[in-house]
Amino acid sequence: MPWLAALRPARPLLVMLLLGFSAGLPLPLTGFTLRQWFAESNVPLGAIGLTALIGLSYSLKFIWAPLLDQLPPPLRRLGRRRGWLAPVQAMLAAAIAAMALTDPASDATLTVAAAVAVAFLSATQDIAIDAYRIESLAPERQGLGLAAYVWGYRIALLVANAGVLFSVARVGWAGALLAMSGLMTVGLSTTLALAREPPAPQRVSRRGWAEWLADAVAAPLRDFLGRPGALLIIAFVGLYKLGEALAGIMTAPFYRSLGFSREDVAAVSGVFGLFATLGGVAAGGVLVAAIGTGRALVVTGLGQMLSNLMYVMLAEAGRSVLVLWLQVGIENATDGLADAAFVAYLSGLTRTAFTATQYALLSSLAALPLRTIGGLSGYLAGAMGWTGFFLLTTAAALPGLAIMLALLKHFPPATKETA
Repeated sequence: MPWLAALRPARPLLVMLLLGFSAGLPLPLTGFTLRQWFAESNVPLGAIGLTALIGLSYSLKFIWAPLLDQLPPPLRRLGRRRGWLAPVQAMLAAAIAAMALTDPASDATLTVAAAVAVAFLSATQDIAIDAYRIESLAPERQGLGLAAYVWGYRIALLVANAGVLFSVARVGWAGALLAMSGLMTVGLSTTLALAREPPAPQRVSRRGWAEWLADAVAAPLRDFLGRPGALLIIAFVGLYKLGEALAGIMTAPFYRSLGFSREDVAAVSGVFGLFATLGGVAAGGVLVAAIGTGRALVVTGLGQMLSNLMYVMLAEAGRSVLVLWLQVGIENATDGLADAAFVAYLSGLTRTAFTATQYALLSSLAALPLRTIGGLSGYLAGAMGWTGFFLLTTAAALPGLAIMLALLKHFPPATKETA
């Protein structure tokens, strides 16, 4: 049929849109949405903070990523990439369903165990989807493919965050999470029916694991650690998001303690917050292009730090919907601005020969504060009160900013002026 032929060029982009949806759907279920559920179940603040550790899989996925390249997939008949994707997606749907059938009010440990499985399988799905995207799209279509993936991913974040929170009043937490399990069939159906297996690479002579590890892991690390200012760069990347990490873990219980309803949080933090972040990222990209990565890091870093004071303003104002809108808008927009500059800086740190490995390691390092130190946020908030806690999160950004200024002075990023 002529219309089918006309749609054929758009098929790979549709696949990436749907796989992006599948990748984004589990993330809030182990993050903000999970913490909202825990807060409503009267789980102690300290325990809610420790849920940050659930997402360690996303930071450590580079460790087992090589296995998806080296080992034969569970479903060999589907091919090298789809053979991994399909079983992982099926297990991910089952893990989300298992989490839906738990009750954190009576046994939060079971809920956490299921969430850990969701996070691990979700991170593994990310590895497989990234490999599929890179291998299945022609170089000139990588940009379009990534854009389609990001749109699908963002739509899924909205569904699994605001969508779940709006649904709970009608079908309960179990029903809302079971619906998310059902929506994982979007990704599974795409893998089985729409996605086409990319050509497998020609196998070169088989090498031992030691030789492979030397080329795949040791060489990129050795290259990075050998450059001037490497340790300072590592310290900056690890500390830059510390204040944001501490504050972000506590947003769900914070909003609930002030008396905001689930629907308030869904509309303002979920829907409006997402668009504020996207606007900030877009503006950040323009800012980086206009003033350079170094200056953009300074401007957006300060904005990101000072935006945490909006939490203090909200804590003092109490249940003020107007201040909630201001806090979410300013905090999400400044985070989006800072993310754009930070990603540009990280991208500039990689060598062409080791782009994938070095960027994966740097981005994992940047996420570690959220997944480790962020786990202490509940205990800190409980001990200090909300105002004192958010003042602390503001001050926690200072070490990263100080290291950043030293870096920019002694080891400025390559720009049109310095290249």
